[in-house]
Amino acid sequence: MIFFILLLILTFLAHITEFFLPRLDWMYNAHILIVPVIVFYGAMALPFPLMLGLAFFAGLMMDLTTVQVIGSKVEISIGSSILLYAVLAGIMHGLRPLFIRGRWEVHCIMSGVCTSLLLLSQYLMIAFRRGSLEFTREVWWQIGGPGLLAMMMAPLVFWLLHSIARATAYRYLPEREAY
Repeated sequence: MIFFILLLILTFLAHITEFFLPRLDWMYNAHILIVPVIVFYGAMALPFPLMLGLAFFAGLMMDLTTVQVIGSKVEISIGSSILLYAVLAGIMHGLRPLFIRGRWEVHCIMSGVCTSLLLLSQYLMIAFRRGSLEFTREVWWQIGGPGLLAMMMAPLVFWLLHSIARATAYRYLPEREAY
C-alpha cells in the first residue's frame, strides 16, 4: 500500500512538473509527458484494483487541467481521460506476466505507443466535435513526439520506480532481477 501511495504522489508531482518542462522546438513543440510512463509502470506492477485507482487519479488530474468548454460546447468532457487511462493501463496490465518473468522491454515500447494513443484519442475527440479532422506534420509530431520521448524515458523511469518498489518492500515484484 505504501508503494501505491508513493505512485499517487509521484503522479501528482509529475503532472505539476509537466507544466514547467519546456516544449521541444526540434519536435514541433512536442510535450514531455511523464505521468503516462508512471501510470503504465503502475499498470504492470500493481494488482488490478490499484491499477484502476491509479488510472482514475491520473485521468482525473488530466481531465481537470485539460477540460475544454467553448461557449456552450464541451470539447473534452470530464471522465474521458479517466476512461482512456483505464483502457490503456488495462492493456499494459494484460502484459503483466511478461513483467513478472522479468521481461520489461515490451512495456517500454508499449509506454510510448500508449502515450501516443492517449494523445491521438484526445485529438480525435476534439476534431470530431469541431468537425475538422486535419492531420498535418505538426499534429503528428504533437501526437507521436511525446510517445517517442516516453519510450526513451521508460527504461530509466521504470528502473527508478522499481528501485522505489524494492525499497518499500513491495511484494508484487518480478521473481528474477529485470533491471
